[in-house]
Parts: sequence; structure tokens; C-alpha cells
Amino acid sequence: MIFDTRADAGRQLGARMAHLRGQDVVVVGLPRGGVPVGFEVARALEAPLDVILVRKIGVPFQPELAMGAIAEGGVRVVNEETLLLADVSPEEFAKVEAREAAELERRARRFRDGRPRIPLAGRTVVIVDDGIATGSTALAACQVVRAQGADRVVLATPVAARDRIDWLRRQADEVICVQSPASFLGIGEFYADFDQTPDEEVTDLLRRAAARRLEGTTGTGEVGGPGAGRVVEVAIPVEVGELAGRLSVPPQPAGVVVFAHGSGSSRSSPRNRFVAGTLASAGLATLLFDLLTPEEERDVGNVFDIELLARRLLAATAWLQHVPATAALPLGYFGASTGAAAALSAAAEIDPQAASDVAAVVSRGGRPDLAWDALPAVRAPTLLVVGGRDEQVLELNRRARERLTGCESRLEIVPDATHLFGEPGSLEQVAAFARDWFVDHLSLLGHAHRA
Repeated sequence: MIFDTRADAGRQLGARMAHLRGQDVVVVGLPRGGVPVGFEVARALEAPLDVILVRKIGVPFQPELAMGAIAEGGVRVVNEETLLLADVSPEEFAKVEAREAAELERRARRFRDGRPRIPLAGRTVVIVDDGIATGSTALAACQVVRAQGADRVVLATPVAARDRIDWLRRQADEVICVQSPASFLGIGEFYADFDQTPDEEVTDLLRRAAARRLEGTTGTGEVGGPGAGRVVEVAIPVEVGELAGRLSVPPQPAGVVVFAHGSGSSRSSPRNRFVAGTLASAGLATLLFDLLTPEEERDVGNVFDIELLARRLLAATAWLQHVPATAALPLGYFGASTGAAAALSAAAEIDPQAASDVAAVVSRGGRPDLAWDALPAVRAPTLLVVGGRDEQVLELNRRARERLTGCESRLEIVPDATHLFGEPGSLEQVAAFARDWFVDHLSLLGHAHRA
């Protein structure tokens, strides 16, 4: 069988992968030739597409022989056996690694064009190439996505040498190919058109795939339920790495609300997700993200570092300006516990003349007193929601409201509710208060933007 083009090969390959549809799948293409194949596979699976940027660290006198591999996120795989047999010194290894790291960084900048890397942790990752001859790069890619936390690894290719498949199954949970000939001279012999894929085509396909993810309107992801629009996993770059997040974009959003969770919580907070679902049903986009990296979370002091948390909110705000679906939307912050202090601190820092100025803040059981010095500088309309039985926090919020002299503010008390609003019906009241506040302060601006 001869494939017409890589796109044709990708369509044939995608047709053999129907069993993966509906799962939490990310398709990653090995650049450059694997990306046009992966584009069609991602379309068939209705899954996001990214590149898997792996650079083989070849033995200096035999570059095709891998003594290790590197990938984004600081992932480093070393083949100790090859290193020993080739008698490569640490200095020689470091020299090759530095050269490959520079190329890795160049390709990441060029291919993604400012977009974040899609998180792979806990997901089924489908690695796609346009063909596999020796399998050394594919093997390195399998090791890399394992190191990045993939729950299941699927290696997919239109054509692979038959004697390589069993070998590749040692690293991949599943290997899928359209054909596996016994006689294999080169990948190009199985394509009518096997011209080199230019960098520009890779960049364009990734851009189109990203736009396709955010333009969909039939998604039923975890946030918002049916009709809420497309829900995508994202990675937000910060000074020490990346922060995982979940962005929900409903059809024709009127605004976007960024969530700042409290101490001991994360983007998976069931309370914040419940509120986010209510906001999504009202036509608001939402971003729930982790304020700290896993390493930072080990230091309990970071949970109460309001300045650090506020910087992370500002980083997420800046990131949203580069997402086409949210770039020009009015912005709100929803903060819980210590996250509320971070939200108010961040709101006080944003330039009132900037396009990304925060238009509204809601605090749920918040600690605005932890942002005491910043409160007079807040200009965004601020709603404080506190449980009636959360007496100490209620008193702190009353005092903090007196400091909010530069903005509209309101204190809403949910009767008989404690700090976490676990009583029947109490969280629903919080969500309704937040929905109404954001709709009142964001929707008019959002409609003006669309007009």
C-alpha cells in the first residue's frame, strides 16, 4: 500500500483508532513529519494536538546511536548501558546535550508560537510519527511521555518495520500501525509524496488544531456540564516552570473569570468547580489553575505567600491575553480563603488603564485581611461572601470592607453556613451570588466588545 500524502496516511491511521474516542487523549506528533499525520489522527479522535519535542543525545562518533534523550519540562533520559559501552566522558555527554537542548528550545519557540505545552499527566498520550524504521526516536518519545506523567502510552504510525513492533511494545502500552512490512528499505517508499515537512507547516497545523479546540461548542467537559462549550487542559508558563489549568469557554462568552483557590486546595477543588459550572451556564468562560508547582506545594509557607500567589494570578491574566477566545474579554477574579487575598492583591496591582484591568472580584469565605495594605488600591467592584456561622472570618471581612474605599463593595452573608459552605444549599447560594455579580459587571462590557 502506498499513501498519497502524510494527511492521507493520518486519515487511514485515525480510522483504526476509534476505540480511543471519548477517552482523555492527547495526540503528540514527532516533528516534523509526524505532525501532519497527527493532525488527522487528532481530528478523528476529537482530541487536542501538540508536538512531542524529543532530542536524541547521540554518541559523538555514531550520532544515530542514542545514549540518552531530552525533552521539554527538564525531562532527561540516560541510557547508562550505551554510555558505558561507548566510553563517553561526562564532558562529551554534556557537550552533545547542550547542543541538542539549544535546538529543542528553538523548535519549541517556533512550533508553538507562544502557546503553552499541553499537560500529559494522568492522560492517554498517542505518539504519532509518519513511519518507524529503527524506532530509536519513538522509543525515546515513549520514555519521555512516561516521565511527564502519562497514564497510558499509545504509539501510532502509518508504517513500521515488522521486526521493530514487538521491541516498541516494551515501552508503549499499545502499538498501532496500518502496515508492517517485512521488507523495509525506508519510510519514503510507502508514500507517493514524501517531501520534507517545513517548519511553517508544523506551526500552521498546531495553530489550526489549537483554534479548533477553542472554537468547538459541543463539549461536555467536567466544568459546566452539557452545553458549557469546550473545556481544555492548559499549561500556564511562570518563572519556575508551568502551572496546570482547565479553561472552559462557552459559546459567545461575555467575560472570563479566573479562580484562585485557598490553602490546601487546587484546580480540582469541587467547590470551585461547582461555582465555575454555574458561571459557565451563565455564559462566562472560566480558568481554574494551580497557583503553585508540585515542588512549591511541599513548602507550606508558599500557601500563605500572598505576594507569590498574586504574581501567579497576574501571570494567568497575561496568558489569557494570548488565547484568541479570551484575549479581549472582560476579566473577573473569584478567590477562596487565601486565594481571595491573592485576588485582591492582584486586582490592586493591575494598571487601571490596561486592557487586562480586572472588572470584578468575588471572595468566598475569603481572607481579605491578608491583603490589608492593598485593599484601598482596589478599583474593581468587590463582593465578599461569608458564612453566617464563620464568625471570625465574618468579622475580618467586615473590617476589610471598610478598607475597600476605592471601589463598589458588598458583603453577603449565607445564614447558618460555616467556612466551607458544606451545609445543604449554601454553596448554591454562593454560586448564585457570584453569578449575579459577574454577570452584572462583566456582561455589559462583553456585549460591548462583541458589538
